[in-house]
Amino acid sequence: MTTDTSALQRAEQVMGAAGVDALLLGPGADLRYLTGYLALPLERLTLLVARADGDHHLVVPTLERPRAEAAELPDGLRLHDVGETDDPYAVVARCLDGASARLGAGDQLWSMFLLGLQRVLPDASWSRASAVMRELRMRKTPDEVDALRRAGQAIDRVHAQLPGLLKAGRTEAEVGRDIADAILAEGHSEVDFVIVGSGPNGASPHHETSDRMLAEGDAIVIDIGGTLDAYHSDCTRNYVLGDPPEGYAPAHAALEVAQDAACDAVRPGVTAASVDAAARQVLTEAGYGEFFVHRTGHGIGLDGHEEPYIVAGNELVLKPGMAFSIEPGVYVPGRYGMRIEDIVVVTEDGCERLNHGDRAMTAA
Repeated sequence: MTTDTSALQRAEQVMGAAGVDALLLGPGADLRYLTGYLALPLERLTLLVARADGDHHLVVPTLERPRAEAAELPDGLRLHDVGETDDPYAVVARCLDGASARLGAGDQLWSMFLLGLQRVLPDASWSRASAVMRELRMRKTPDEVDALRRAGQAIDRVHAQLPGLLKAGRTEAEVGRDIADAILAEGHSEVDFVIVGSGPNGASPHHETSDRMLAEGDAIVIDIGGTLDAYHSDCTRNYVLGDPPEGYAPAHAALEVAQDAACDAVRPGVTAASVDAAARQVLTEAGYGEFFVHRTGHGIGLDGHEEPYIVAGNELVLKPGMAFSIEPGVYVPGRYGMRIEDIVVVTEDGCERLNHGDRAMTAA
């Protein structure tokens, strides 16, 4: 991934409006978004100092300077390297000279670094950098949507292979390893996660894999995702070995309706909470409300989970370019679980689904 000065220029504008003099961002998606640099999270300080006045600096350990230079950093971003015995916080303080009154600290900046910065900047006031970064990253550019679309297509191709991998007598872990190989084979550079929840394990939304053997009559929820061209995929489908468990088919039918209702509710001008409510109302009226135990969705982009969050109480108004999952679920303890998840992008008059695989429960 490469970037240009436009992201930093947009950050300057948002900082000015938010009353922030500078952002201090450690390794993570925010730093990558503004600079194109995928920094390693080390015990040595790496820090982007993005100033509202346009005087931007990147502080890196000396041994990381070659990687930073290879990242095609934006024009005008000044690079400083810090030796093993140098004080990185003093370097940051010099980079902030005259712009250290109101600082935004990155949400993922380690406490050891934040405390060191606060020590050398005792007169600064601090806030969360996300107040600025969320405004930049929530609305995807056309290039970002294209990247998410490619990632969605790749994970769809993996799901299309899964019926051939699910056999009675195989363990969840064995299936998971095959899925991980397929994620990479279909173009992802990284495997982010593989959830294979069979039988009662499916009732735990974040179950990963185990040595449980698949058996006839199992319902299996499979949630998988990876990274492709820096952007993430995330898609969940449900499979059955033989005849589904009692009560499973009507619950899955209600889940399909709930997911459709939430997708149909997505358009500019509505709130994130209203999309959550659309899915929740269907499942509640069908008698499954108590088994829908999580939010309806999360934003996706350079992070697998980012804003906006599609959850009750979030009155954020949706705008074109926002990308997030729609993933209602039903989890019956001790029996089975199910979730249908697609990534959508808000358009001018509705939304575009980025996943297109069959959402019906699939016999394996």
